[in-house]
Formats: sequence, structure tokens, C-alpha cells
Amino acid sequence: MGRFRVKRIKEITITLGSGPRSPKCEAQHNAPALVFSVAGYNGNFWHEFNDGFIPLFITVNSIFPDQDVIFVIDKVRDWSVSKYAGLLKAFSKHPIVDLDNDNATHFFTSTTLGLISHGFMTIDPTLLPNSATFTHFRALLDKAYGHGRNLPSMYYSPVTQPRLVLMSRKGSIGRVISNEGDVKRVAEEVGFNVIVFKSSKQEAYAIINTSHAMLVPLGLEWVADVCFVKSAKEMRAEYMEYKINAKESSLVETYDENEMVIKDPVAFKGNNWSSDIMDIYLKEQNVKLDLLRFKEHLKQVYDKAKEFMDKDG
Repeated sequence: MGRFRVKRIKEITITLGSGPRSPKCEAQHNAPALVFSVAGYNGNFWHEFNDGFIPLFITVNSIFPDQDVIFVIDKVRDWSVSKYAGLLKAFSKHPIVDLDNDNATHFFTSTTLGLISHGFMTIDPTLLPNSATFTHFRALLDKAYGHGRNLPSMYYSPVTQPRLVLMSRKGSIGRVISNEGDVKRVAEEVGFNVIVFKSSKQEAYAIINTSHAMLVPLGLEWVADVCFVKSAKEMRAEYMEYKINAKESSLVETYDENEMVIKDPVAFKGNNWSSDIMDIYLKEQNVKLDLLRFKEHLKQVYDKAKEFMDKDG
């Protein structure tokens, strides 16, 4: 975590609540507290899970298996609470204590500081008392988002053909599929029921949970491996990767094809995943898929999805 992010994390003091010099109790709780900060990468969807909810899942399953715990959170923004209200309630039945807006002195039965992480997008069941896995984490998401209750029926209506989710990105945020409309058409020609996704987090879970294939515009193999491959497999999802070539990347409009940034991104990056290098691949790069090449790949994905549907009934 960078120095800027560390500076944003509040320093707090924990004291024993006994003796004549103890501060006056203004809020008594008959449950333990878990104190942590979300100042690091709050606002970034991937980091909110990698640095937030997955470590939270690990910590709760390690220390509070009955989920009778109160979250005391630093830098929890109002929009974060509303955005993940359902998910937070799945972790704990108690209201959150917001360290930035609550100046009262709280008394808890005990206090635990910080979250436990097993690494990038990792839940190691051998390190957990109840041997919880990503499958259990997925079940928690299912519980939080109610198996699609109160969502449009289209997401849960019976499907006769594999459903593909096309993650749509717009504007100057990077990794935009510039020929998205053509990609959708090609996928439909292959036989997919295509949903172009740009909705809420709750709808995101409903769509992805009822889909048979997902297309994400990433041309970064190691990022995909670290961030998605392992967790996808542990949640019993089939991961089929489409690697774009240089001509499908907008970076060829900025750099020569023989430059290392294009020719050998792994060597170009080396061990230095700096913000400058990260911006090149994550923010400056858009994708224009080779429709013929991509269609052949989609046919393989379609066959695998049909196999999954037939097996799953």
C-alpha cells in the first residue's frame, strides 16, 4: 500500500474499560468489535473486494464464526455503505460504527484490530477453522443479494441458450471495446443470448450468477491470472481466456509494434508495476477485437457453455 494511502488511515487508541481513570461509556455493546480501515483503495470495485470483503470474510470466519460482531470502520463513506448495504448485513446483524462521524466512547466485550488476508484474491481453507472456501464466499454473495429477488425477471427466467455478459465500458477509463456493437452481433450469431452489462452491483451479481460465459476486456495475462483465474476456478466457474494480439490494442496507435511495451509486456513491466506502467495497460489501452479471430474463440466458449447447461440441467 502506498504512502499516500497509509497517511489516510486514522490512528486510533484502544483502552481497557475498567478502573477509575477509564473514559465514560457513552455506548455499551454486548458484542465484540472488529476495527479496520477502508481508506486504502475505497472506490475501486476490484480493490474493495480484494482488500476489503475477501479479507473481511476471512477474518469473520477466523475469529467470529457466529457473525456476532460489530464493524468499526475508518473512512467508510456514505456511498460505500449504501452500495454494499446488503453485503454488509450478510456479514453482521449489527449497525456499523463510523469512526469519522461518531465521536462517542464505545465499550465492547473485546476488540480486534485489522483484517486477515491470504494474498491476492485468495481464500486458503487450510488457514481457516471451518475450512471455508470461495464457494462459501459465493454463497454469502447469494445470501446478500437474495438470489435475485426484486430484480427484473429476465435475469432468472429459463434460458434455452448460453448467456454471455458483455462488460461495457465507456468514456476515457480505458479497456473500452471500441467495436462493442459488432462483438455483440458476432456473439449472437454464434448462438449466445448477449446481455450488455452496465448496471448496479446487485444486478451485476444476478446477471453474472445466471450467465454461462463472461467477456471482460483485459489484455493483461498476469493481471487476469492473479485477479480472476484462481478465484473463478475455486468458485467452480470455467475460465476460458482470449488473449488479444497487438493489432487489437489501441496501443499500436501510440507505440511501434517492435517496442517492448507492445512486443513483450512482461519484460517491459519487469518487477516494476508502477503507476506509469499501470496507466499504459489499464487506462490508455482500448480494444478493437478481430471479429473473425474472436468468433472462432466464441464457438469454443459456446460449446463449453452448452456442455455446462446440459450437465446442470
